[in-house]
Amino acid sequence: MIKIHFIGCEAKHPDNFVFHIPKGHDCWLLLHIHTPALFLVDGQLKEYPAHCAVLYQPHQKIYYRASIDQYINDWILFDSDEAYVINSKLPYGIPFPLDDPLYCHKLFQLLNTEHIFNKDFKVSSVDYLFRILFNKLHESYLHNNISPNYYNLIKLRVQIHNNPGHHWTVAEMAKQIHLSPGYLQAIYKNTFGISCMEDVINSRIRLAKEYLMQGLKSIAEIATLCGYNNIEHFCRQFKKLTGVAPGAFRAGCTKKHD
Repeated sequence: MIKIHFIGCEAKHPDNFVFHIPKGHDCWLLLHIHTPALFLVDGQLKEYPAHCAVLYQPHQKIYYRASIDQYINDWILFDSDEAYVINSKLPYGIPFPLDDPLYCHKLFQLLNTEHIFNKDFKVSSVDYLFRILFNKLHESYLHNNISPNYYNLIKLRVQIHNNPGHHWTVAEMAKQIHLSPGYLQAIYKNTFGISCMEDVINSRIRLAKEYLMQGLKSIAEIATLCGYNNIEHFCRQFKKLTGVAPGAFRAGCTKKHD
């Protein structure tokens, strides 16, 4: 069971902020830092970048402070007897980079909402959200390929998947995150295992499948909504990726529902 004592999201502190608890808390403390900060690790004060998480055990010494004009973090003080917490493989008191800080921040926000409002399923909702959060923490800790450009690439990929119908070009994407087109293509594929334009095409075809299954729009309309100026080009790409033409895909979906 998880019991949240206190939780804060995007808590802001001035540049002279220092948090020092020599004997630690009586419970667990989990932080997600939005800004760079200085942490005492192995007796030395070290600076860590934004988008890191750090987990402190009960009664573990805690010392961290701001390193720039402002310090911002998400934080949770909690008790737990859950194995995924008490037997965690995460390092204690040592910050590590998050591979999807926005996702983790949203989980903090949802936990904050559950903590504030005493709804019927609060206990189970908090437990589920904590399990997801700890899954994300473990994924991040095991991910050792987080480059300085990683967070910009994540934002770009989210935009592509959320808006595949946009007329994406490599030049536009590269300009957006201040990289050369060639370098963007190299690090995008190295990071995600797929090129940026392949990601665009896959996202467009995924969206096209959704429209075709709904059966409410013509194939020409779907092509336009998915970012294609030419219906023939759309049909060729759709068949190349799915093995069937858009019309045949729609017919197959209709038969399944008959």
